[in-house]
Amino acid sequence: MASNTSSSSFVPVSLKVSREITDPRHAQETLHLFNAVMGGDAADQRNSPEFFLDFVRSSVTVDHIRRGHISSTIVPKPPLCNTYGTLHGGSVGSLVNVLSHACARTVVGEDKELFLGETSISYLSATPIHEELVANASVVKSGRNWSVVALDFKLKKTGNPVYICHSTFYHMPASL
Repeated sequence: MASNTSSSSFVPVSLKVSREITDPRHAQETLHLFNAVMGGDAADQRNSPEFFLDFVRSSVTVDHIRRGHISSTIVPKPPLCNTYGTLHGGSVGSLVNVLSHACARTVVGEDKELFLGETSISYLSATPIHEELVANASVVKSGRNWSVVALDFKLKKTGNPVYICHSTFYHMPASL
């Protein structure tokens, strides 16, 4: 794996009370609550590279896993949804990334690094908040240098498809 020397996207941000707040106790209480929910120093946790992936993974429950196939249940939580009360498109993309990478990893050995080359997502319908989704990911084709993973997301209640996706991963030898 190539070393990640650029950490500009994870610059620590200190939380401050705005000068526009007339009652600083209210802001301090909000900051205290935020730190209590996050389990410690919120600024340090939310700026770590693993924070967002762990946050997205917390919505996924793996039901079945075998070589070349993963079946899981996803319950959209409010932070993953948009102002319309449906799953945000960026959250769908993150879920696709997590699930397709995990599925490709079931057929590609640990000695190779996976590089995401392409992702295609067709948004067929919106997913309401707290509505269970069934996600099925399967490796369509895997060769010496690349793998293609197909995903489909369906509403658990009705079985109607909501998102259809595919991802192409390129295999790279692990750097020494």
